[in-house]
Amino acid sequence: MALDFLFIFKAIIIAIVEGITEFIPVSSTGHMIIVGELINFKDSEFIKMFEIVIQLGAILAVVVLYWNKIWTMIKSFFKFEQKGIKFWLVIIVGTIPAVIFGLALDDIIDKYLFSYKTVAVGFIVGGILLILIENNFRKKTRRLKYSNNLNIEEITYGQAIKVGLFQCLAMWPGMSRSASTIMGGWISGLSTPLAAEFSFFLAIPAMIGASGLKLRKFDYSTITNTEVISLVLGFIVAFIVALVVIDGFIAFLKKKPMRVFAIYRIFAGVVLVALMLTKVIK
Repeated sequence: MALDFLFIFKAIIIAIVEGITEFIPVSSTGHMIIVGELINFKDSEFIKMFEIVIQLGAILAVVVLYWNKIWTMIKSFFKFEQKGIKFWLVIIVGTIPAVIFGLALDDIIDKYLFSYKTVAVGFIVGGILLILIENNFRKKTRRLKYSNNLNIEEITYGQAIKVGLFQCLAMWPGMSRSASTIMGGWISGLSTPLAAEFSFFLAIPAMIGASGLKLRKFDYSTITNTEVISLVLGFIVAFIVALVVIDGFIAFLKKKPMRVFAIYRIFAGVVLVALMLTKVIK
């Protein structure tokens, strides 16, 4: 069977979008829905599965970048050291809300929330929340001491559960898992870099679990050579792009506020509404 190079090229474009948007607060799902519409890469069971696989590629970037810390905490856990035990317990506690709501709402979300209308709402509402919560956070930092020197194992269980609950907002396409968890971090009293780093670690179990639910439903007997190549290249491209983006995003957060992402989200949401009203996209 001949390879469909145009299909493979489109798959690479979607993988680039995923790698860029997965860990910055703009919603990777929302952007993949929109770009998929614009390049006609949509509406098949394979594409739904493909988007899950490239998300795993982006998650692998977190594992690689933070491998020294992950490996140190694994060894610490099996040595029954307080530091390692607390680190993994905080990750587990922060993941629990997503597990509960994800299992309960997975089919409902797939059926009702993957549309341009819901993405536009997610973009705009998420952008407004980012501005409001960050402004409140910065006012508090003038009165209270938010330490940039804390580590994940020093996060309290109460803070972890709050961040985990906020992470559930990301089940609404367009809201962004990164934005949701960082906002939860601010409300919980975490500094911006720590909230972002915690969001990266929470992404590992949350997205692997969500991916597992989706991947087991796919009929692999129908897959073609073109689709196999698209999967492999998409995974690799998403991984490489995410590697670059994560490093740059953390450096950005140490110096700048997130308002620029909020403004972009609101603008993108308004443009999306305009495109729907003018029937450019349906």
